[in-house]
Formats: sequence, structure tokens, C-alpha cells
Amino acid sequence: MQIIKAEHISMQFNMASEKVDNIKEYLIRKIKGHISYDILWALQDVSFTMEAGESVALVGLNGSGKSTFLKVLAGVLEPTGGTINVRGSIAPLIELGAGFDIDLTAKENVWLNGAILGYPRPVMRTYYDDIVAFSGLGQFMDVPVKNFSSGMLARLAFSVMTFGTPDILIVDEVLAVGDFTFQEKCRRRIAEMQRNGTAILFVSHNMEQVREICTRAVWLEKGKVMADGECCQVTEQYMKKGEQAGGESVLP
Repeated sequence: MQIIKAEHISMQFNMASEKVDNIKEYLIRKIKGHISYDILWALQDVSFTMEAGESVALVGLNGSGKSTFLKVLAGVLEPTGGTINVRGSIAPLIELGAGFDIDLTAKENVWLNGAILGYPRPVMRTYYDDIVAFSGLGQFMDVPVKNFSSGMLARLAFSVMTFGTPDILIVDEVLAVGDFTFQEKCRRRIAEMQRNGTAILFVSHNMEQVREICTRAVWLEKGKVMADGECCQVTEQYMKKGEQAGGESVLP
């Protein structure tokens, strides 16, 4: 069953071409029509489909449009052009700490994210102890997350987003944060979710992880799809191109 269908997705950002020091100056210039913009196309005519239970990697250099596409898919951004249809629930691990209130405790953020994801309180009560156990943060659950390290935040975010069995799991570089043992724990959890039918959309610069988790890869460059196919073949093409380019980013 097709779970994601994106057709001709384009995303434009307007970037101010001159520096404005404060909001008052910006508003005055905007009213007078003195603000000029440079247009950046983060995505250009991207079409993409994904089947239920499939594991797909998005690869590309920094600035290639991967995170923008994930945000469009998750409903965080409205595309400038094109249409996107998603069937089922999404667990988005797009930005470290996204959806967390830094002034709330870890425990309070678990309940907050459960509500955001649409889970009723009885369901959260069922899963709460498992979330805490998986994160390994039992003694820190009453601490505000603003005092957490990036590794602790990654533990909490991954544990909250992967409880239950969402239809789609989006993972954007979260496994790059945290210690080796927790990364291994996360990979085992992802493998378990795959066996239970969750579709995985995975972003990482670690090609070893990509090949371990995914069977298909989509290569983005300057917001365009360069290749879409069997994971090892596409990642090999991507890495070869990167070596030829000297490893430079496609955008400044």
C-alpha cells in the first residue's frame, strides 16, 4: 500500500539581501517597500512515493533540501508548489528537541508530546514506564530539559517518538548524537519497528548506517532528485560525486 505520495513539490524561501539590525527598521523598510529579497529554491519539482513498511534513505550534502522535504512531509512547512498525501500516523524526529518545552521537566514533556501526537492519557500511562526505561533517564525525569545535554535530549526524543507502532518514522541525523550504546539500542528499536510494518524515512551522512537500515535511497542535490533506487547503488553514486567535488557543500 502506498503510504506517501508527493508530486512536483517545490519550496521557495525569500532571503533578505541586506542586513537589518532590528524589527523596527525592518517594518519601516517593509512598509516603504525598501526590503529586497534573494530567492532560494530549497526544493525543485520533487516527486516521491513510499510504500508501507519500506525503508528509504534521503542522502545529499548539507543544503541539498533533505530536512526541508522532511518538514514538508511532516506538515511543518507548506510547499510553494505541488501536492503531498500521507496515509497514517507520523513520528517525526526532525530536529533535536523539537516539540519540547525547555522549561518543563522531562516527565512533563513526555506527556506533552503524547498529547501532540494524539495519544489519550490512558495510552500514555500504559507506555510511560517503557519510555523512561528505554531512555535510561529515570533519575532525571523531574529535571527541566533545558538542563539536558544534547545526548540526553536525543535519548528522550527518540524514546518518546518511537513508542507504540507509528505508520511512518522520520529520523533526521538523531542517531549521530549520543553514545555508542544508545545508538545501538536505537538501531535495534528501528529494526523492531520495521518488522512491525513501520515505514522508515532516514536521513544520515553515515553511509554505513544508511545501508544497514535502508533498502532504497533517494539522492537530493540543490533541491532536485538526482537518483532514486537500490540503496547501495545510489549511495555509491552519491559518494563518488562527492569525492569528485572535493566534499564541498552544494549551498553556502
